[in-house]
Amino acid sequence: MKKTFSNLAAALLFYLFIKPLSLFPMRLLYMLSDVLFLVFFYLTPYRKKVVRENIDRSFPEKSNQEKRRIMKAFYRHFCDLIVESVKIFSISEQEAKNRMRFRNPEIVNRFAAEGKSVILAGGHFNNWELFAVAIAGAVKHHCVALYKPLTNAFFDQKMRATRGMFGLEMVSIKEVQQSFERQLDRPTLSIFASDQSPSRSGKAYWMEFLNQDTAVLFGTERYALRYDQPVLFGCIHKVARGKYECEFRLITNSPTEVRHGEITETHTRMLERDICANPEFWLWTHRRWKRKREAIEA
Repeated sequence: MKKTFSNLAAALLFYLFIKPLSLFPMRLLYMLSDVLFLVFFYLTPYRKKVVRENIDRSFPEKSNQEKRRIMKAFYRHFCDLIVESVKIFSISEQEAKNRMRFRNPEIVNRFAAEGKSVILAGGHFNNWELFAVAIAGAVKHHCVALYKPLTNAFFDQKMRATRGMFGLEMVSIKEVQQSFERQLDRPTLSIFASDQSPSRSGKAYWMEFLNQDTAVLFGTERYALRYDQPVLFGCIHKVARGKYECEFRLITNSPTEVRHGEITETHTRMLERDICANPEFWLWTHRRWKRKREAIEA
């Protein structure tokens, strides 16, 4: 009964508010974003303590004024991200292509021409939702994104349908192995979000990230080794309000020939460099460092 009521409430919220709002032009949605920024940054401290603590620990060398500037810029971008994500529920394929361009798809497509599947690591940097909608139309691989199912079944279904409306296949993290086995006969691009906090600290790879001892998901490297697939990193650049470009970077052609941890360390360092260059574009609202190494050594 509780789940039924929750799904009903979600459906009403979606069809009466979110879907109609998605039909608004971006000019009006950005006006809404400006209002949300005032609310989130000045009136209601939405996860402000988490954001400030994350930034404090990540950039101990910066002054309080610099950290406040990063926070303010982050909340502006975060509110843009909210309305841009709403827009995705009614975005056309052409508009998605115009808003998310790909600088060097040939790096990926050459593997497709060779009949090779590849793994793509990335983070919650800039607009990953728009990336998810546009990626399948930019490369020649069949595209699969691994994700953690939402608690609400209605929104989970809508999220999967929206991200997959132009060809991306969404696969639960509980079915990663099955997904790789299903795709053995066709070139596939498997997308891993590498900056989430692992559910099991004992299976994570531990390293320093943003000046902190960090548990990093090891799945990218694990499946690259198991299936001998090249690994790339995807960085999303914000070139203007509502305009992004994705750049692919090759990590390795031969995952079985590199030392243990090298793939994980490389894609994590790539993300770290992008964050340090433009810290306002990373998702600071996440409790990224809730896992502690001492907890698994005790």
